[in-house]
This record gives sequence, C-alpha cells and structure tokens, in this order.
Amino acid sequence: MARVLSGIQPSGDLHLGNYLGALRQWVQNQDRDDAYYCIVDLHALTQAIDPDELRRRTLETAAGFIAAGLDPEKVTMFVQSHVVAHTRLAWLLECTASMGELNRMTQFKDKGRGNDAVKVGLFTYPVLMAADILAYDADLVPVGEDQRQHIELTRDLANRFNFQYGDVLVVPEATIPAVGARVMDLQQPDRKMSKSIPSPLGRIDLFESAEDTMKKVKKAVTDTGDDVTYDPDGRPGVSNLLDLLAAATGGSPATLATNYTRFGDLKADVGTALVEMLAPLRARYTELMSDPSELTAVLRKGAEKASIVADATYDRAAAAMGLLAP
Repeated sequence: MARVLSGIQPSGDLHLGNYLGALRQWVQNQDRDDAYYCIVDLHALTQAIDPDELRRRTLETAAGFIAAGLDPEKVTMFVQSHVVAHTRLAWLLECTASMGELNRMTQFKDKGRGNDAVKVGLFTYPVLMAADILAYDADLVPVGEDQRQHIELTRDLANRFNFQYGDVLVVPEATIPAVGARVMDLQQPDRKMSKSIPSPLGRIDLFESAEDTMKKVKKAVTDTGDDVTYDPDGRPGVSNLLDLLAAATGGSPATLATNYTRFGDLKADVGTALVEMLAPLRARYTELMSDPSELTAVLRKGAEKASIVADATYDRAAAAMGLLAP
C-alpha cells in the first residue's frame, strides 16, 4: 500500500473545491492507501483568526472529513498541532532550506513580500508543510495544481537532507486529480474557488442549504455569446459550469455541452446535480456536529497513531544531524 499524506486548513468553511479537488479522491482511495489526513491548524495561524473560531472550525473540518465519507477505521485522521513531531522536524528542515528558495515561493510573493509586518510564519510555512509530509514517509501527496510548487520544495529538501546526512527521508510524489482538481470561482471564473475570496456568491460551501447552492449557480458568471461550448481558456465561465456538472454526474464536459443551447438550462441542471451530490454529506455533517464527542475521540485516536510514525521519523532525522538522544 502506498503511504499518502494530505491536509486542509481549518481557516474557513469547507467548499466545493475542497471536496472535488481533494476529499472525494481521498474517499475513493481509502481502501487502497495507507492514508494520513491532517487538519493543519498550525498553518491557519499564519492568518488573522479568532482563537474560538479556530477551535470551532477545527472540529467542523473533522466533521466534514467524516461527512465526505472518510472512515476513521481505514484512514488516520488527526489535528496537526496534536503531533509535536511536525514542528520539531520543521526546525531541522529550516536548517536545511535556504532563504532564496523560500523567497521564490509564489504564495509568499503574492501575500507577504515587501510587507515588513508580515508574519514570519507566512515565510516559513512551506517548510512546515514539508515536515507534515516527510514526517510520515509519504510516497504520494494528493494536492491541487496550485500546491505543486510546495511539493517540489519538499522533494528538494528531502533530497538535500539525504545527500548531507544519508538515506533518511522518503522523497514523495505529487498526485493531482484530472477531474475537478481546480474548481473555479462562480463569480470570477479565472481564479480558483477559495475560502479567502470575499464574495460568498463565488463559493459553494459544502454544508450550506440547497437553496443557497441553487441561488449561487443561477447567479454564476457566464461568457459573451449565447451558445454553450467547452473552452476553458476562451470561455471560462460556462466551462466552469460544465466542469462542475461533469464532476457531479461523471460525464465529459465537452460532451455535456452538446446537450444545451441555453445557459439557463445548464445552470438549472448544474444546481440540481450539486444539491443531489451534497445532500448526504450535509445530513451526516449535521448529525456529527450535534455531538462533538465522537469527533474528539476520533482525533485523539488519530493523533496517537500519527505520533508513533512521526516521532520515529524525527528521531531518525535528529540522530542523522548529530543531535544527542534524550
């Protein structure tokens, strides 16, 4: 079985992009992989987030994992901060990484460069992400296309560490799903659906009402012209809707386009398909959030299992670097 590691920040509501780009693939592969799925609460601290909100969203994200279909008996599900080896290994990797390669990371250039008040954690968090992955000897890391640069950094750090200190760390590969990997914003179809975009109309939250989902799809931006064609570069709005319909029904976006002559009919079918796909997730989520004790038990058990693996990796790496064992 391949060892798999991935994670999601609890910094906002889980949305359709999280589900189609990550969670659904995790569920489909949970019988095949030795999978570790992490709620990366330490990464959320790079943003301004209220402590009570962070605690609440961490539990909500755990509920979302299970509601999406992850079985805690088949995968290891845990909270990042509950496994201390993440930050310990991150320091060893920070002493392996260079300022130059962190300066080149796209997300830091977009969000923090030139701002003296930016948090140091925003600069160094790609190294913590590398530690998240390398702590579990992960073979595969399922990520969105926008995270590919971070996986390349992880591979570079692992290879450099192994060159300097011996064969210690497993060098992972990124896996990027072909369908639904990059779900675009309904109002700005040239950018990815995200928790951070201010307009709620562009984002479909997994556990919002069916009425809200239908309303957002109905108001989705399309393109000039009246015909329905699949052209992601030239007609991103209608192509995004076709991608969503394909992801919900299993069809081909280009083939589905031939069934429509009007945007209104397409939007109606997209909304209906998404509501039907998400209905069982919403029901299970509501059930889980009504009694969080099940969630806390799952997370405690997951952290105990994850710590055994991550602590062993840290001890191996620390010994290789010359740190004296306690």
